[in-house]
Amino acid sequence: MSNKLSLTYRLLKKIGLNYSEEEYGQIGPLDVIGHAFKNPYHALLQSMMNWVIFEPVAPRLFRPWLLRRMGCTVGKNVFIGDHVKVDLNHAKLITLEERAHVASGTRLLCHQRNLSHYCQGDDYAKLGYILKPIHLCKGSLVGMESFVMPGVTIGEGAIVGAGSLVTKDIPAWTIATGRPAKVVKEIPKRDNSI
Repeated sequence: MSNKLSLTYRLLKKIGLNYSEEEYGQIGPLDVIGHAFKNPYHALLQSMMNWVIFEPVAPRLFRPWLLRRMGCTVGKNVFIGDHVKVDLNHAKLITLEERAHVASGTRLLCHQRNLSHYCQGDDYAKLGYILKPIHLCKGSLVGMESFVMPGVTIGEGAIVGAGSLVTKDIPAWTIATGRPAKVVKEIPKRDNSI
């Protein structure tokens, strides 16, 4: 273990942070601080997501604008409810196509611990992360208080029910709900012959 690693590791452990060697093994204390503030606007922008003063225009104008500043790709006419949380350090991995709706309290997560080689006796905190993008296609909706996990694509026009945990892709024009979310209905085509 190099002096740089041991100093960083000791400092992080001393203040109660248990980061993995894979994450912080080759950097010093100043690098860790820099990582926490990678984008100096993230904390401010996330706090601005719920400013009451902007409420009349917040869901369709202000919050989508803020998400773009955080690094997300956000199309036109996107709706972002209050208290939506995005993966700030990986916001560039989030794409919301035009007319996508993200209801209040939803979390969009682009990272998770890599459990592929996790065994009994291992230290969970020393596991690295898997990073994968999230993609909400045109006209899709994620219901209130849902979690969208890394690597998920929610298809065009798809609806995810409130409180769902989305761990796998949701096909276009379906309704999915549950923990984990499963397709419960296909959305029919409009019959214009009547």
